[in-house]
Amino acid sequence: MRIDVITTFPEVIEAGAGFSIVKRAREKGVLDLMVHNLRDYARDRHRSTDDEPFGPGAGMVMKPEPVFDAVETIRRESGSVRSKVLLMTPQGETFSQSIASELACEDHLIIICGHYEGVDERIREHLVDREISIGDYVLTGGELPSLVVLDAVTRLLPGALGAEESALEESFAEGLLEYPHYTRPAEFRGWRVPDVLLSGHHAEIARWRRVQSLKRTYERRPDLLSQAKLTDEDRVILCRVMQEQETEEDNNERD
Repeated sequence: MRIDVITTFPEVIEAGAGFSIVKRAREKGVLDLMVHNLRDYARDRHRSTDDEPFGPGAGMVMKPEPVFDAVETIRRESGSVRSKVLLMTPQGETFSQSIASELACEDHLIIICGHYEGVDERIREHLVDREISIGDYVLTGGELPSLVVLDAVTRLLPGALGAEESALEESFAEGLLEYPHYTRPAEFRGWRVPDVLLSGHHAEIARWRRVQSLKRTYERRPDLLSQAKLTDEDRVILCRVMQEQETEEDNNERD
């Protein structure tokens, strides 16, 4: 997969992509990541990428010419006419694991890092395919959100992770939070690892993990359950979890 990132701060992207999964994916040829300095596409001697907005108001707006030139040059040089252009902006749809999965199926992504008060509206209307936000807050620019998208998408690419099943078992992969993890020692300061994990019984371990995943999701992110892929057995487990919690709350009130 190829991903091109357009930014006025390329060093931020290169630094963030120089570690862990993304770095290894690049070295293995799983990910072809190219970082472009938007100033290289500016048309004036000052390499300006922003200007004052028309009408009253504070702040600066990203100019359309450098952004259009950058995207069109990337498409022409890469030979890709099916590339999807993403704009990182707080006005976009909230990024999620499902969106990461959709993007991981693309052959080529071009990510534009927004800045200042925003971008010229003609960029949104005539160039961008999808606007992405990582949450309801404002950052200085789109570089950190771009790295979030880059990391989440890269993890889903075949060959990016050491164990292919890792991406399938992580939180949100099935719409649920992940189950608890334990490692050695089996007992630490009197706290023991659940016996089932030491049993070697794979079916029982898998069931325990599913129960814990459902329980943790119900307790921490119940909003996820409405869209999660639940089996009939999952629903029975959830009913039991709810009943146990209600009983515990009743007991606490009596105490």
